[in-house]
Amino acid sequence: MTSLLIHNVRIAMPNGNVMKGEIVVVDGKIATVSNIAINDFAGKRMDGQGCLVLPGFIDIHIHGAVGADFMDGAVEQFEKIANALPMEGTTSFLATTLTQSADDIAKAVDTGNRFLSQNETGAEMLGFHLEGPFIHPEQAGAQPIEFIQKPSFALLERWFGERLAHLKVVTLAPECDEDLHMTRRLADRGIIVSAGHTKAAFEDIAQAVDHGLSHLTHFGNAMTGLHHREIGTVGAGFLLEQLYCEVIADGIHLSKDMLRLLYKKIGPERIILITDSMRAKGLPDGLYTLARQNVEVVGTKATLANGTLAGSVLKMYGAVQMMRQIGANLSELIKMSSSNAAKRLGVFDRKGSIEEGKDADLVLLDTNFQVHATICRGKVSHSCE
Repeated sequence: MTSLLIHNVRIAMPNGNVMKGEIVVVDGKIATVSNIAINDFAGKRMDGQGCLVLPGFIDIHIHGAVGADFMDGAVEQFEKIANALPMEGTTSFLATTLTQSADDIAKAVDTGNRFLSQNETGAEMLGFHLEGPFIHPEQAGAQPIEFIQKPSFALLERWFGERLAHLKVVTLAPECDEDLHMTRRLADRGIIVSAGHTKAAFEDIAQAVDHGLSHLTHFGNAMTGLHHREIGTVGAGFLLEQLYCEVIADGIHLSKDMLRLLYKKIGPERIILITDSMRAKGLPDGLYTLARQNVEVVGTKATLANGTLAGSVLKMYGAVQMMRQIGANLSELIKMSSSNAAKRLGVFDRKGSIEEGKDADLVLLDTNFQVHATICRGKVSHSCE
């Protein structure tokens, strides 16, 4: 049995209140959350130095970091990313694929499945987010057009097997899904169907929602915008309460004014913060690749040669800081960075809040909301000390 006592911390409780107290972790689970000092503890102790403890962040849309990409097709690259993510407070994630050849996607999924079987350290991989290749070529963004395909359930079964094991989210263009066949079949399986890289009009989205669509990929980007005579996919995100909206809160993909609008009108109950980060995250400015395309990274912006945004280098704590700046309170920040995603993925019974019996996925933040330490399934995966 392994045990850890985290003391001298302020704990963000599920009701939004903050409690000065201590947390006992036993065998990777939260055993005790107490506001009374625990004196007869024989295990390892960790001084939280007055930090605020939040549930670990959950990133459901991430392609890479620290030089690695999930499409590289190597277990070592998955390990590299999983071990880097705790530095930004992320304790679990969905490995997100890109529009590539069917063979390359198959290789990435096979590699991810092998990694899943041995993922004991670092952030926990909760499954896959398949972004493409079932998208609209005119909204490809940084997704390579030559590999875009019509929605094919046969391909899904080739990649993930008949049970679609570990597939959690599929991003597709619903207007390309004939009779919404794939949307309906995925929704029936409990898999999140997300509209993204789409030219869908509002009515297309509304019809897809009636057949199981429940999510919008990197809201505002690579989708039809808001117009006074056709409110498009963006308008659907505002109007249809069945839709959860991924948000890249870096001030680049969405302006601060747009983030304020989303916060006020869509609200923290339906916003899920993501990074959509690529391999350059955590590395210096320079030239990198995304789906074999050259990407230039300058500061916090990653672009193709033609100026198209190519993912981000955003860290999850940076997204939380941004939403805090525009007015979100602590309870709302927890929803957007952790509990909403946990509920969507069906893992709220073990993640997404600080409660006894749940996984000890915790992030300790200083007064500036910088990451002081991160604990993944009870193990200290990152510490500034």
